[in-house]
Amino acid sequence: MHQDHELHTRRKGRNFGILGVLFAFVVLIFGLTVVKIQTGTYAEAFDHVVRPELVPSEASE
Repeated sequence: MHQDHELHTRRKGRNFGILGVLFAFVVLIFGLTVVKIQTGTYAEAFDHVVRPELVPSEASE
């Protein structure tokens, strides 16, 4: 019936390769997200605001 041209066959192979790389990237990001959530630590970024929990209190001295 209909045969694909060899160019289409090569392109299909490359597309599957890119699909594999993208899938691996998504799995990596998902895995890092799961690990970060499971550690249970509160992640705070430097936002140029004084945070009371970081200021030493007199009770700890």
